[in-house]
Amino acid sequence: MTSYIWKFLGIYLACLFKFISGPVLGAAAGFSLLEIVFVSVGGMMTTVLSLTYVGDWFKSYWNLKISPNKKRFSPRSRKIVRVWRKFGPIGVAVFTPLFLTPIGGTVVMNAFNVDKRKIILYMSISAFFWALVLGGSINWILSIPFFDTLLR
Repeated sequence: MTSYIWKFLGIYLACLFKFISGPVLGAAAGFSLLEIVFVSVGGMMTTVLSLTYVGDWFKSYWNLKISPNKKRFSPRSRKIVRVWRKFGPIGVAVFTPLFLTPIGGTVVMNAFNVDKRKIILYMSISAFFWALVLGGSINWILSIPFFDTLLR
């Protein structure tokens, strides 16, 4: 029981920073699909909730303390604006588990002043969807006898 809790907490902590680690490590730990979804969504949403409600403080601190002489339009900021204009908040939420981190997606949405409830709603739907898809896919692949014998 204690080893299960330690595994669960380790995967949860990994999901705070990178969503894809939940389905991959959960499947490697032998978790069921429900456990994989729970740990992945829980880790991502902990990050999203904490950064969403600390976002106002973070934005003011970031603007005042870190970047007083920074150029406004760097190549990186232009890319972020291009992605934002093309996909909007729903697109950022959909791409966050795959390409961004929960931190990156939440910071981008806070930077564009998306309503806090919308951030939480879009990110939770996206996290739940991708946890089901990725967790189910990994479990399905591991159920194929060829891959099962390779991994054991």
